[in-house]
Amino acid sequence: MDFNYIENFEGGIVIKDVRNFELPHIFDCGQCFRWNKRENGNYIGVAFGKVIEVEKRDRDVLLYNASQRDFKEIWADYFDLYRDYGEIKNILSEDPILKKAVEFGNGIRLLKQDPFELIVSFIISANNRIPMIKRALKNISQKWGEPLEYNGEIFYAFPKIERLKDATMEELADCGTGFRNKYIVDTVRKIYDNGTENQQNYDESYDINWIKMQKDEVCHKELQKFMGIGPKVADCIMLFSMQKYSAFPVDVWVKRAMNHFYLAPDVSLRKTRDFGIDKFGQLSGFAQQYLFYYARENKIKI
Repeated sequence: MDFNYIENFEGGIVIKDVRNFELPHIFDCGQCFRWNKRENGNYIGVAFGKVIEVEKRDRDVLLYNASQRDFKEIWADYFDLYRDYGEIKNILSEDPILKKAVEFGNGIRLLKQDPFELIVSFIISANNRIPMIKRALKNISQKWGEPLEYNGEIFYAFPKIERLKDATMEELADCGTGFRNKYIVDTVRKIYDNGTENQQNYDESYDINWIKMQKDEVCHKELQKFMGIGPKVADCIMLFSMQKYSAFPVDVWVKRAMNHFYLAPDVSLRKTRDFGIDKFGQLSGFAQQYLFYYARENKIKI
């Protein structure tokens, strides 16, 4: 466990003596799109139908607009606070090359996000830039999500599938999804139709809960049955919402990091992924995040 205890203050809660927790490392390492940095250095985000503001003050983390009940039911798990990241970093730092990246991104934590939201988010992420992804998700949430008020400002929860299933390709394109609109329509419909075994034409292959329960490689394969989900997007969904920690998403920055540290430049994406999983095993996903953050922040080139 990476914290000592929690206590209330007016407007929220304080998580006391939090270890391995740095706001930019967590929110700017490619795993989430609904968090934004404020001028005061705090981050405001929306997850699981709640909006909170997070501040780091010395070794304490303040969650504004959160209660102790919210912490126990949502945020402790969301921020993966019951895991000892010091132990993970010690193991990964046995590799002298990776040690450098681990030290650079020492406050990274893998968020446990909602699988449905992440499926839609990472379909939108394909061949896209982070500001555009964020804008599209904000537009989708404004159009179909529930409004949430915080400090006089209105935020929007990511829409439930019951609302998003009726979205048309034209409406999604207007939100900034581009050519990915048809992938979202098809995928959302398949997930909705297979959300319960009571459905007449139920197919477990499109049931998110069933997919999440499978072994890592089966999960990876099954996710790719949805339109718009290839190997990298499947790895991202697995890692950031399904707790499949052998996943090793290879994007441009991870490819550069792997080429910089471990592999020749002409090694394919698939072989880079296989090498990462073989090298880092059940901690591959954690290694990937340290490598991604290090490569992107230091603008590594091949």
